[in-house]
Amino acid sequence: MDAFTAGLVQRIRATESDLTRARETGDEFLVEVEQSELDDLRRLASEHGVQVELGGARV
Repeated sequence: MDAFTAGLVQRIRATESDLTRARETGDEFLVEVEQSELDDLRRLASEHGVQVELGGARV
């Protein structure tokens, strides 16, 4: 796994964790922010051939 892919996978996992935490605390604004970030990261992964599954990335 190259550095770009590893970094992207790490960012996706961290953002998924942050999104879960935001949902658990009921912070609707933060949920929207984290969901947007996750959508952007998944789009970036797709554009670079990194396969992503819900709950993590498959490399």
